[in-house]
Amino acid sequence: MKHVREMSPQELAEASAAAMWNDDSASQRLGMSLDHIAPGEADLAMTITADMSNGHGNCHGGYMFTLADSAFAFACNSYNQMAVAQHCAITYLIPGRIGDRLTAQAREVSRRGRSGIYDIRITNQDGAHVAEFRGHSRTVKGTHLPVED
Repeated sequence: MKHVREMSPQELAEASAAAMWNDDSASQRLGMSLDHIAPGEADLAMTITADMSNGHGNCHGGYMFTLADSAFAFACNSYNQMAVAQHCAITYLIPGRIGDRLTAQAREVSRRGRSGIYDIRITNQDGAHVAEFRGHSRTVKGTHLPVED
């Protein structure tokens, strides 16, 4: 593997995502897939199962929040600087249904100093807009990949 200082921004995003994915039991066990990664961007998808349904027979909002939060995490950690959520909010627009394949597309809005803002749009397999999530990140000490020689 290339040394971190020799990596392009895209290579750094991919390597950071691979390192994070290896330890992300929650996303893996929920059947999520990491479909796209780039600096400040990430797309994750998940199929809604009957085990994820609420009392109305729809996808429980917590699972949609988790999908969006995972996409947010991969986007804001794509620079090999550990980042955590400082604040998140979600607005549900239409129900997710059992069997739906939901995709959360995270895109960086702003990244300055230790703070970042990311918008995450959740859509279903038909492209319908299911939910909108906004995450505020804060960088903390540490990297995903070693930076020393």
